[in-house]
Amino acid sequence: MQAKHEKYERLIARAKAVEPIRCAVAHPCDESSLRGALEAAQQGLFVPILVGPEVKIRKVAAEFDLDLSGCSIVDAEHSEASAEAAVRLVREGKVDALMKGSLHTDELMAAVVKRDTGLRTARRISHCFVMDVPALQQALIVSDAAVNIFPTLQEKVHIIQNAIDMAHALGLALPKVAILSAMETVNPSVPTTVEAGALCKMADRGQITGGILDGPLALDNAINLTAAKIKKINSPVAGQADILIVPDLEAGNMLAKSLTFMAGAEAAGIVLGARVPIILTSRADSVSARLASCAVAALIVQAQRERPEKVAP
Repeated sequence: MQAKHEKYERLIARAKAVEPIRCAVAHPCDESSLRGALEAAQQGLFVPILVGPEVKIRKVAAEFDLDLSGCSIVDAEHSEASAEAAVRLVREGKVDALMKGSLHTDELMAAVVKRDTGLRTARRISHCFVMDVPALQQALIVSDAAVNIFPTLQEKVHIIQNAIDMAHALGLALPKVAILSAMETVNPSVPTTVEAGALCKMADRGQITGGILDGPLALDNAINLTAAKIKKINSPVAGQADILIVPDLEAGNMLAKSLTFMAGAEAAGIVLGARVPIILTSRADSVSARLASCAVAALIVQAQRERPEKVAP
């Protein structure tokens, strides 16, 4: 625990070294969301454009002694209008990323996924937690624990590819991807084990690229080499996974919260598969988790600038 969250510190340091991105912050109308955006700006991670009721934003800033100098404000009447205005800034090419303020996640995502005016691409939208688990040497990516409830096999292809592409942006040239289930053998009675086997074969055939996949793997032998050796699993992924693909949202949510509340982990949240990365933060997030979420978005945008062909049309 002495090295707690040093992985986030390295991530933030990398993001500070790239050009700051322009980020629309949708409805930052409470202390937590407004302070989080201003902290990211102070760290040089992004240039914020605050989107929401200007009077309310300035009232929150005055109440909590937050400095808005240097911030642009786009006035919007209420939370739904704030989400729509923030999405419109993306479509107009005025910002590189979105950040959730104090509105509900569903309100922001409703504007993002609108067919004609949203930010859809050919990719399925998915969520990743980039988790700093003190007991592990590397940051751990968990997907999907927040957007896709019971993803189909084809949707899992997109979830995996989104996570791999993000891992590349974070500096992992060939991330190791574990497809999780309750066991490490294919069992027709457990559909997620069959799906895991199919996903690995799809990677062999080039339908998923940029990472090394293995599965099904149980959680213990995905992240612990000793457990993998005891089970005699001969795999380049077992015991050293960078990415954990969970069977469904419920499993992912419980895994992420277990790591947070029982293993002292921090969880930076990001939505992928839209035209731009979307930063999802919670009022319960620590400063380091909020900054890490912003850092991940900045590194994704930088990777997209360097390799625009990787961006889904």
